[in-house]
Amino acid sequence: MELHTTSELSDDRETALADREVKHLKKTLGRLDIVFLIVAAVVSIETLGQVSGFGAETFTWALVLAIFFLVPYGLIFAETGGAFTGEGGVYVWCRKAFGRPVAAIASLLTWVTQPVWVGGSMAFIASETWSTYVTHFEPGTVTDYAFKLVFIWLTVLAAIISLRHGKWIPNIGAILKIAFLIIFLVTTGIYAMRNGVAGLSAGDFSPTVAGLLGVTPLLLFSYLGFESGNSAAGEMKNPARDVPIAIARSAGIAAAAYLLPILAILLVLPADDITGIGGLMEAVAKVFGVYGAAAPAMLTVTGVVFAMILMTQGSAWMIISDRMQAMAAADGAFFGGFFGRFHPQLGTPVRVNLLSGAVATVFCLVAMQVTGSSASIFGVVLSISISTFLLSYVIAIPAAVRLRTRFPGVPRPFRVPLGDNGFRALGALCFAWVALGSWVAVFPGTLEHLFGIDYDFAETWGVSQVTFEVFTLGTLAVLGTLGAVGYLRARPVRAERPADAALDENTIEVDAGNPAVQL
Repeated sequence: MELHTTSELSDDRETALADREVKHLKKTLGRLDIVFLIVAAVVSIETLGQVSGFGAETFTWALVLAIFFLVPYGLIFAETGGAFTGEGGVYVWCRKAFGRPVAAIASLLTWVTQPVWVGGSMAFIASETWSTYVTHFEPGTVTDYAFKLVFIWLTVLAAIISLRHGKWIPNIGAILKIAFLIIFLVTTGIYAMRNGVAGLSAGDFSPTVAGLLGVTPLLLFSYLGFESGNSAAGEMKNPARDVPIAIARSAGIAAAAYLLPILAILLVLPADDITGIGGLMEAVAKVFGVYGAAAPAMLTVTGVVFAMILMTQGSAWMIISDRMQAMAAADGAFFGGFFGRFHPQLGTPVRVNLLSGAVATVFCLVAMQVTGSSASIFGVVLSISISTFLLSYVIAIPAAVRLRTRFPGVPRPFRVPLGDNGFRALGALCFAWVALGSWVAVFPGTLEHLFGIDYDFAETWGVSQVTFEVFTLGTLAVLGTLGAVGYLRARPVRAERPADAALDENTIEVDAGNPAVQL
């Protein structure tokens, strides 16, 4: 008999570096912390203006997707998140389902969405809001640049702070976000009673193919991400018990946080007056007129609060996605382990946090050079963020389905009350929505032409189709190159085995003369 040692670990084992780094983690997140973290990161109220721009049928499609996407998606990941509770979340699930190379792609797509979104979209919304309602400054000035860069690096600093203390930043952000929406909805009710509402008929809510193709990527972007809290599962007190409940509660909050404000915006603003970058705050400014002389001061305070909500949302995403990418790096899937370090005292992935800040800064500076208005730049960068995020779920959803059948013996505190075929059907439904959204986000206008729908690209996006596709496909090409190089450079990390790795996990016993099969 001979023993053949494999050159790399099997996909069921983490590397020695990952095994060492998780020892720096501290269990600080309770159930309510998880709910607030998810709400702070995932409930994207800044997209409400963009999605509402498609008119009253937006509400119809938001309701359709809440039922036929959000519910099955939530069920799938509530089961998966409660069963597989390793630090790194989706990266670990994809590694177990499809292996490290595929998991590396999924992790990179998920992670990069956050700095692109923070630097290329959220910084722009915060700047526009501050300039309009707090202190005015012109776009493209030194003040504008300074504001956006300070905004980006405040989100980075908030993510670097120890989670024991830093969790209060997304917690406060989630509370402010919910309070903001409640005040807006109550004020909209008062406004409607005094002044009436925009002229909407039942026919305006009728769904169309054009509306479906227009709003699906935006709505999916809004409804996805509730499993992202599992990226910090190693820092949760009881993830198996708390994750399924946290996903259910945060998904319910999200459905209400989208459906009700969308309806409110549509009731007070004509569709032609809704802009993506300022739609929500424009609606707020209009309904706050009911407060008379106090309205200007209230709008100034609201502008500050809105900017704080955006900052805490960015930091919450960094807290989540940076941990996933750090674990991918520690597990030999992203460069040579340099980015796979957690600070021994803070327990945070400081190197990835700084990398996120650098990427966000570069994307912000590049976006500011794109010819077009702030609204058109926001729309283009939002579409890029949507495309990278949705493409990650082209991998993550099949991975969750495969984990159900590949690891049937893993305890599942919450189990979807369906057999394996029923679970696959839920996955297929969610995958179909994500595939549609991904295509529309990367190649807008193509399906419209296929269905004979008029589509003016420049009018829709504010930039030419060439500019849009160069920006989008260029980003994806850079990511593909970065992922391939990063994985190849990480081979030495994959070759190092944990000290307690069992022999039978790294060696295969075979008869002499027969080839060994690598695990």
